[in-house]
Amino acid sequence: MSTNIVWHQASVTKEDRRKRNGHHSCILWFTGLSGSGKSTVANAVSKKLFDLCVQNYVLDGDNIRHGLNKDLGFSAEDRTENIRRIGEVAKLFVDSGQFVLTAFISPFAQDRELVRNLVEKDEFIEIYVKCPLEECERRDPKGLYKKARNGEIRNFTGIDSPYEAPVSPELTIETHRYTIDECANQVIAYLRERNFIKGESENGV
Repeated sequence: MSTNIVWHQASVTKEDRRKRNGHHSCILWFTGLSGSGKSTVANAVSKKLFDLCVQNYVLDGDNIRHGLNKDLGFSAEDRTENIRRIGEVAKLFVDSGQFVLTAFISPFAQDRELVRNLVEKDEFIEIYVKCPLEECERRDPKGLYKKARNGEIRNFTGIDSPYEAPVSPELTIETHRYTIDECANQVIAYLRERNFIKGESENGV
């Protein structure tokens, strides 16, 4: 890495942007097995935030691998680099005064902790999308578990690569017990409890 670089301070600060937007900014980090419902819940939360006039954007695992991280595979090293890059991008969204919702398996606790340490204490919300492996495999929306069981995919999380479930996440949602809308409402309720977004009466809904 070049040493001839200097960090430039922005003329508009993160606090300025938050004040203008009227809400906090942070990373909502959805983690869980493939098929657990991470992307679906993240997008449902995004729509609810949008309807509340809360600035937000979803970073989805597959979408990121189509562009920014298309050079990475699924080895342990590449998975770590995948999350590191996402963490740096997510930090920029936080600095811009927005909520950024990330939907990635992110199987390794150390990698998730790396992202947590990139931002301030109240700027990383780990959301464990909890769903039993057998249910995720039953859903198998992309047919990936079947391919993994047949040996067509290697290093597949939950089959021949481990998933380290969060030990003390800020929030756990169980998609095998609640509907997507109910899960999304749990996230919105958490944000309201933390005063990260305005309450119902203030938002007019």
